[in-house]
Amino acid sequence: MSIVAVGSIAFDTVTTRYGTKERLLGGTATYFGLAASYFTDVGVLGVVGEDFTAEHENVLRRHGIDISGVQRTSGKTFFWSGEYGANVNEAKTRATELNVFANFDPELPRNYRDSEFLFLGNIDPTLQSNVRHQMNGARLVGGDTMNYWINNTHPQLLETLKVIDVLIINDAEAKSLAGETNLPRAAQKVLAMGPKALVMKHGEYGATIFFREGAFGIGHHPFRAPALPIEEVVDPTGAGDSFAGGFMGYIASQGELNREVLKRAMFYGSVMGSFAVERFGTERLQNLTREEIDARFQIFRELTHLE
Repeated sequence: MSIVAVGSIAFDTVTTRYGTKERLLGGTATYFGLAASYFTDVGVLGVVGEDFTAEHENVLRRHGIDISGVQRTSGKTFFWSGEYGANVNEAKTRATELNVFANFDPELPRNYRDSEFLFLGNIDPTLQSNVRHQMNGARLVGGDTMNYWINNTHPQLLETLKVIDVLIINDAEAKSLAGETNLPRAAQKVLAMGPKALVMKHGEYGATIFFREGAFGIGHHPFRAPALPIEEVVDPTGAGDSFAGGFMGYIASQGELNREVLKRAMFYGSVMGSFAVERFGTERLQNLTREEIDARFQIFRELTHLE
C-alpha cells in the first residue's frame, strides 16, 4: 500500500440547480480514494452499515482500492443531505445522520501499517491521532479538519497538528484555527502549530500552499495554484476531498519529497477537484482516464504562464 486514507464513507442526497440525486455514494474516504487511485495504490479506513452493498464495494474495488480497512457493522451508513444555491462554495445542510459513524474507532489492518503516506480525513482529532500513531513509519502525513473540531475539540486538535506534515483546509477554517483575519498571518500561525506546510483552499479561486521555513527545501515563499473556470458546476460536494486525493496521490507516486513535487501536486489536486464537480457524486471520478487527467494538468499549467 502506498497511501492510506481514513475518513467517512457515506450516502449523500444532493440538490443543486441541476436537480436532486438521492443516496449517492460519497464521504471523504470515497472521494479521496477514487481521486488518489489514478496515481498510486490506495487503502481506505472507514465504517459502513448493512445498507452498503456489494455494488457500492465494487465502485472502490474497480479502482484497485483496498477495502480491508472498511469495518462492517449493524445499522445504517453515515448519511448527509444538502443543497447548493447560487454560492456553490457553500452547502445548506438539510440532514446529518451519523449512524454507524458515531462509534467509529479506526483500527489499521496489518497490511496498511507499512504504508509510506497517510491522509487523516475530517474526523475527531483524537481518532486522527490514534491512526497516526499506528503508522509511525509514514514519510508524509496529510490531514484535514473543520470548524466543528476547531471550536469543540481545540486542545485535542492542537495535539494532532503536531503530528501532521501537511494540513489541507479552506481559508475560512485557517482563519478560525489561527484566530486571525489576515490570510498570510493566519497561515504563519497555523504553521507554528506543527505542520510543515499548509494548503489553503479557496473554492472556485484555487489554492495556496504555505511552507514553514526550512521545510521541504530552501525558501518559504507561498505558491498559488489556480482553479479551472468550470462552466457547469453540477455538484461541488466532493471537490475538497478530491483535491486532497489528487494532491496526496501525486506526491505518493513520486520518489522525492520537496517543494517542486508539492507544487506540482497542487495542480493535480485542482485537476481532480475540477473533474469531481462535473457530475453528481463520484460519477466523473469513476470514469476518468489518466490521459484526461494529464491533459487537464497541462491546461492548468498554461494558466500560470504569462507567455
